[in-house]
Amino acid sequence: MGEIEGIYTIWLREMKRFLRYRSRIVTSIVTPLLWLIIFGTGLGASIRFGGIPGGYRAFIYPGIIGQTILFTSIFSGVSVIIDRQYGFLKEILVAPISRPSIVLGKALGISTASMIQTAILLLLSFLVGVIMTPACFLVAMILSLIISMGFGGLGLLIAAFTDSMEGFNLIMSFIVLPIFLLSGALFPITGLPSWLQGAVYMNPLTYGVDALRYTILHKSVFPLGISMILLTIFAIVMVFAASFIFNVKEQSLM
Repeated sequence: MGEIEGIYTIWLREMKRFLRYRSRIVTSIVTPLLWLIIFGTGLGASIRFGGIPGGYRAFIYPGIIGQTILFTSIFSGVSVIIDRQYGFLKEILVAPISRPSIVLGKALGISTASMIQTAILLLLSFLVGVIMTPACFLVAMILSLIISMGFGGLGLLIAAFTDSMEGFNLIMSFIVLPIFLLSGALFPITGLPSWLQGAVYMNPLTYGVDALRYTILHKSVFPLGISMILLTIFAIVMVFAASFIFNVKEQSLM
C-alpha cells in the first residue's frame, strides 16, 4: 500500500507541476496546430498526395500527435534535474519508497500530461477533415499512454546521467529531432533507400506513428498488434533501465 501511495503522490506532484504552467499547455497545443496548418497546407499544396481523405494534412496528423507525445515525454525528464538542484530529490530518496516506484510515478505523471495533450489534438481532428469515432479515440489514447511511457522513461534515463539543464538540452537536441524525422511522421516509410529504411525501422516512434495512423486513418505499414507489442516492450525496457540507472547514480551521490 505504501508503494502505491508513493507512486500516486509523485504522479500528483508531476500533474500539479504540469497544470501550473498554463503557457506550457497552450504552447504544446499551438505548436502542433501550426505544423498542421502551415507545414501541412504549404507542403500539401506542392505535392500530390492521394489515397487519404484530407490529403497531406490528414496524413501527417497522426505524426504530429506522435511528435507532441515525443517532445512532452522526453523533455519532462528535466524535472529530475530540477528536483536534484533544489534538493527535493534527496527528500524523495529518503522516503520509504523504492527507486522503481519513484521512476514509475514520474513516468505516469509524464504520460498523463502527454495524454491530456493527445486528447485535445484528437478532439480537433475536424480541422484536417478526419472523423474521430469513440473507438478510435480510445485506442489512440491507449497508444499515447504506451508511447509516452517509453519516451518518458528515456527522458528520465538521460536525466539520470545529466547534472545540468544545459547538458540535458544539448543531449535532447541530438536525439529528439532525428527520432521525429525518422519516424515516418512527415513522409511514407515505404520505398526508402535501404540505409535510411534501416534507421526508420529501428526507431520506436516509427511504430507509434504507424499505429496511430492505422487507428485514425486506417492506413499502416505494420499490423497494429505488432506495433503495440514492440511499443510495450520499449516502454518496459526504458522504465526498468531508468529505474536501474537512477538507483545506481543517486546512491553514489548520497
